Amino acid sequence: MLDYSIEPEFQAKLDWATEFVRTEVEPLDLLFPHGGDPYDTRNEKARAILKPLQDKVREQGLWACHLGPELGGPGYGQVKLAYLNEILGRSYWAPTVFGTAAPDTGNAEILAMFGTTEQQALFLQPLLDGEIVSTFSMTEPQGGADPKEFVCRARQDGDEWVIDGEKWFSSNARYAAFLLVMAVTDAEAAPHRRMSIFIVPAETPGIEIKRNVGAMDERDELEEGIHAYIRYHEVRVPLDAMLGGPGDGFKVAQARLGGGRIHHAMRTVGKCTRAFDMMCERALSRHTQGTVLAEKQAVQQFIADSWIELQQFRLLVLNAAWIIDTQPHGAARTQIAMCKVATAKVLHDIIQRAVHLHGSLGTTNELPLAKWWMAAPNLALADGPTEVHRTTVAKQLLKKYKPADGLFPSEHIPPKLEAARKRYAHIINDDSLAGGVNA
Repeated sequence: MLDYSIEPEFQAKLDWATEFVRTEVEPLDLLFPHGGDPYDTRNEKARAILKPLQDKVREQGLWACHLGPELGGPGYGQVKLAYLNEILGRSYWAPTVFGTAAPDTGNAEILAMFGTTEQQALFLQPLLDGEIVSTFSMTEPQGGADPKEFVCRARQDGDEWVIDGEKWFSSNARYAAFLLVMAVTDAEAAPHRRMSIFIVPAETPGIEIKRNVGAMDERDELEEGIHAYIRYHEVRVPLDAMLGGPGDGFKVAQARLGGGRIHHAMRTVGKCTRAFDMMCERALSRHTQGTVLAEKQAVQQFIADSWIELQQFRLLVLNAAWIIDTQPHGAARTQIAMCKVATAKVLHDIIQRAVHLHGSLGTTNELPLAKWWMAAPNLALADGPTEVHRTTVAKQLLKKYKPADGLFPSEHIPPKLEAARKRYAHIINDDSLAGGVNA
């Protein structure tokens, strides 16, 4: 039975989180608005505001809710996490305040599953406590996110691994205490067995950040970019720096991505809900051509289409979360991919309408809409291009079907009609009964 219900005790926590994010967390988005601000542990003013907020979250038992009790979290399932992330999606800073910021959440899970006791003490616990941040260094300048095209390699030299090559778009590397680096360890193996993942402390000799690349809303002249183009020059790490076994890089990486995609999707629901609220307020406030915008049919269609799309998407995400919670591992693969495909489109379309209803004001920095809208292309590429996930959905669905047995489709009417006539011939051929049938 599908069940997305919320028990009263958890609803009370959600109500607290809603008010807390609106009144105490959203101001951080205005005071420290740049992409790297939540990850810059050296910004003492931001941290002075952040720490007390994180303490309040801990008091409510809502810190790092994606983690189990053994790691300091409440161990919530994905449905509960979806509801919470819907609230966190309202604010760029909220995931950091609640201890659920990417990529640190996924990196923490990798360390918890594959790290040594020493690595966990040195990196995992400070990461869980929000004292440090981390980087997932996977994509490459010549190959993007396609692991079959990766050329950054790691070779064993005595009791060390030596990493050499380049990585592209390694987010937050300028602030990170460590990097998880995916490198080819067996170029001749099958594609899914070519790579391994290594934990590399940021101070390791040979790590060169060639430049921090600015995205759409980040200014190069102010060095706001947070996505590092990195060169690893013969970077040496001990043998136990490999997380998982040789060739397990793909498996290790996948261990962190499924839940993360659901979280991104539900945060998109929260952001779109905030944009929808702005749209409705604007429609009732702005007059043009003698009436408020809300009386224009085109505006009514904007509002109706946005709400329908948002609710469809929300239920899609909740369904994926429910399958993760209740079905065997991997059962939600198709649903997760569906969420990934829909996320960027829903964000783009709803915020586009909200921008349009606000006119010129909507395109300016005096509203958050333009910045949110610029996040849509990134969402379409993050954690793999949308097209890849569309292919996954199609392949998984096609596995449930088989080719037609004969020359014509299985729904071809002539043989189906003939079979129906044979089945009910005793009635159709009974001349004592009134009524006709197809010739």
